[in-house]
This record gives sequence, C-alpha cells and structure tokens, in this order.
Amino acid sequence: MSYLGVARSLTGRRWIGPTPETDRLAEAMAQDTTLPRALCQTLARLGVASADATAYLDPKLRDLMPDPRSLKDMEAAATRFLQAVERREKIAVFADYDVDGGASAALLIDCLRQMGVAATLYVPDRIDEGYGPNAAAMAELAAAHDLILCVDCGTLSHEALAAATAADVVVLDHHLGGETLPPALAVVNPNRQDESGDLAHLCAAAVVFLMLVEAGRQLREAGRQGPDLMSMLDLVALATVADVAPLRDVNRAFVRTGLAVMGQRRRPGLVALGDVARLDTAPTAYHLGFVLGPRVNAGGRVGRADLGARLLACNDPAEAMSLAEKLDELNTERRDVESAVRAAALDQAEARGLDAPLVWAAGEGWHPGVVGIVASRLKEATNRPAIVIGMSGDEGKGSGRSVSGVDLGHAIQRLAAEGLLLKGGGHKMAAGLTVARDKLEAAMARLSDLLARQGAGSSGPADLALDGLLMPGAATPELVEQIEQAGPFGAGAPGPRYAFCDMGITFAKRVGDSHLKFRFGDGIGPSVDAIAFGAYDSEMGQALEQHGGARFHLAGRLDINTWGGRQTVQLRLEDAALAV
Repeated sequence: MSYLGVARSLTGRRWIGPTPETDRLAEAMAQDTTLPRALCQTLARLGVASADATAYLDPKLRDLMPDPRSLKDMEAAATRFLQAVERREKIAVFADYDVDGGASAALLIDCLRQMGVAATLYVPDRIDEGYGPNAAAMAELAAAHDLILCVDCGTLSHEALAAATAADVVVLDHHLGGETLPPALAVVNPNRQDESGDLAHLCAAAVVFLMLVEAGRQLREAGRQGPDLMSMLDLVALATVADVAPLRDVNRAFVRTGLAVMGQRRRPGLVALGDVARLDTAPTAYHLGFVLGPRVNAGGRVGRADLGARLLACNDPAEAMSLAEKLDELNTERRDVESAVRAAALDQAEARGLDAPLVWAAGEGWHPGVVGIVASRLKEATNRPAIVIGMSGDEGKGSGRSVSGVDLGHAIQRLAAEGLLLKGGGHKMAAGLTVARDKLEAAMARLSDLLARQGAGSSGPADLALDGLLMPGAATPELVEQIEQAGPFGAGAPGPRYAFCDMGITFAKRVGDSHLKFRFGDGIGPSVDAIAFGAYDSEMGQALEQHGGARFHLAGRLDINTWGGRQTVQLRLEDAALAV
C-alpha cells in the first residue's frame, strides 16, 4: 500500500511508509524515552529497542569493540608481525587498489613507521595484473622480504601465495573464503568458512586494526608501549564507509570515532585530499563515501594503482598535497570515462528490462576501472543487484553491487565453482568476476536465478522509503542534530527521509545551472527552506516552480544550513507528489 496515497510521484515512484509494527514501536519509544517522535521512528526502523535507545545514540568503542582473538589465526598473525618488527626484518605490504586496500596498507605502514620499520608497498595494476596477489609478484616480494602482509586480498589466492616460498605470508582480509585456505602462516578473515560470521560486516581495514589491537595487547603483556591506535581510526572510518560495510555494531563506533579524529586534521594525506576537494565543513559519512573515497580510488581506477595508499600513508604535507592534486585530476578523468560507460550500460539494461532480479550490462572495451561505479549507479537506480562487465578478447572483467539482504559475493563464488565464471569472489555487497565471452549469457541467467532465490527483485524499482510525517514547525535544528545522533547513516542503516503533507509553495527560483531552491509551509506554522539538486528542468522541478497555487506532498532528508552565524533547517528534496 502506498504512503499518503502516492502510488506514482512526480518522479514516477511509489512512496512506502513505516509498517504498523514500526509505528507501534516508535510510539512506545517516544513515551518511554521522551525522545522526539521523528527520531523514534528512525530508531524503530533501524531495529533499536526502547531500552537500548540512549546507548545507541552514544555508541562507545569500548563497549562495542570485539575481542580480536575471537578471529581465527589472529594471535599468530599479531605475534609474527611483532616478531618481524623486533628482528627488524624486511616487511612488504601487498594491498588491493581500492580505498579499503589503501587504508589497510596505510594503517600498517603508519604503525610500522612509528615502531621504526619502513615497509615496502605493493599494489597490483588493475589492468595488467588484476585483483589480488599473483604468482610473479609474490615470488619477487618473497625473494627480498621476510614477511608479506596481504591486506584486503589473498583469501582465494592459493597459487599466488604458494609462490612466496622464501617468506612468511599473513592474510588480513574480509572477502568470502572458499572451502580451503591458501598456504599462509595466518589467514585472518571474519568471512572464512569456519568463522561464526559474527564479525562478517567488518571491512579489511577494520580487520587490520583488530590485528594491531591484538599486537598492542601482546606488547603491553611484555611491558612495552605500542603506537597510538586511536589516532588511526580515521583510516578505518574511511574504509568502512567507502567499502559499503554496514554501519552497525562496532562499525558505527569506528566511523563515529574516526570522523572525530579526522576533524582534528592530523593526517597529511586526508588533510590535503579534503583541501583539494574544497571540503570546508567537518567531515561526515557522506564526505567519506562521495567526496574523499572516490578520489582515493581514482588512482586504482584510471591512474597509478598505488597513489591512494601512498597518499593515505604519507606523513609529509608537501608530498601529500602533490599526491592529492594528482588524484583529484584522475578523479575528473574517471568521471568522464564513467559517464560514457554509464549511459551505454543504462541503455542496455533498460532494453533488457529493469524489473528482473539482476540488472546487468556488458560492453566492448569498457574501462575495468569504472565498471564497479557504474554497477553502483544501476543498483541505485533500480533497487536491484547490478553487474557491469567490460569485454576484451575472449573474456570480460566485471564488477557487481548488491542491495540489502542479497549476498552477491556468495552467488558469484557459486558461479565460479560451477564453472560458469573463470574467476569470481567478493562479499555480500560487492563482488568481482571474470567470464568467458561464450558463457556470458548463461552466467548472467544463472546469477539472476540465484539472486531471485534470495529475494532480489521483490521490491519495486522505484519505491521511496519514508520514516514518517513531519510538520514544518517540528523541523528544527535541534531535531536534525538529534536525528544525526542515530547515525552515521549509510549501508545497512539508510538515512531517514520524512514526508511533509499537503504543503504550499511560497517561493521558488532556479539556482546554479539546474537546481531549484524553494520555500514551503502549511499556512499555519513557520515555512521551511528546501533545495532540489539538479531538478529544475525535470517534471518535478517545473511543477514546483510553476505551481499555480497547487499543493504538494514533499519528501526528502533534513540538513542544517549555516549562514551568517544563524542555523536553519533545509529539506533536501528527493521527491514530490500533487496533494489531491
């Protein structure tokens, strides 16, 4: 049943409101806690019980931090790490080329530097070497090093790790493991087949951080002081958000604490990156995912694969600024490449139909560095798992993104086991694959079937989920600040959207090239400012700007606008419908 009777909005979406059960829980929580009803609606939707509401709004890392030793091989990994430090052995860090890999590598390099050890960084080239360890690189590193730390990769790299015969190998990863483990001294991975799955939501940087926590415990037992690990949580926060790890349990605390650390502007690489991105406010989870993360990723997508990790590990402000400027340039180049691929992929996906359990597209020569981003765009547009593949020669390399509740990594790994893929793996929300050209159609058909069994495609592609109704008078800066305490919002914990019912438009004008700024109210209480980004020329934007006295239901997210020292609430409009 549609919310407020909106079965098709001005953007073609159906509005979905809270369930009766969520409404009952929110009402009970509001009575038990005296928290605002709007906040209680969000907490109830997130599954927070009344008794836990206060603690949830103030997550403490010490309360949510898991015991690192609950992960298999953790003690062995930390012991070997410290042994290498004490013996001043040669250490190499083999990292994936994305934000999680770069942040994981930077954590280790920073920690080792504080302990007086310089590590070698190796990041494989996305096009020439592909994802994860390869035999040639591992053999070369092993010949010159005593210990190789594989971060955000390695769990499925049996042949490559077997080539590193001259060195010990420790894997710190989070990608879904197979039935057997690779030949390594330790494989620390919450997604190993023999793990409980309690920590399956951790990204690789969080796993690396837990290893450093365990190493710190071992140092303290020996009467020695280790590096300041709390100051490294900015990297864990960046990786957690950028890798789309669900923001629940300890991940929330990692991100909340990491954002506070980042706000102190102590890490040269992140300071430089924020400056070139013209970030002039305190960082939020949004900035990690959509401003900083893409720039760190740009090197691995269309430039030098190690630039992101080097920037995050850099401790020289001048060098950091040079690296940040280069990554900013590459990010612009990446956007241009992505735009062309996105348009072609969307056309192809629409021709197949956007209501299937899986949305997919494959194209000749599509750049492998942008297929993952384009898959994210398709997923966001359709509310379905999406795969985008760049074909070259007899095979294609692709990337996929999933929706909440659908484990894409497991399905991809099953396809690889069935022989429909040459290679494939990942985690619940993201995965990579290599497929033979002559098996492309069969592989996508089988993947669609596997995902349908998990419930993919059951939600409408255009549904807009809302937490509830607000009156204009209730939309105060104090309420927005309280709602923010329920964050950070992101994967696994979507930010709240609220609807304003039967509103009149009192002012509207175009701002910038394509944005619509307007003001609305119910005619009784105060008015609220709103902005619809990129919507001026759309059907929705034109209806609002040329309203002719019509009234509308409005839906979106609440922000605080600061101007001249004064704070006001602004609605970031996402959708509207005529009130009838």
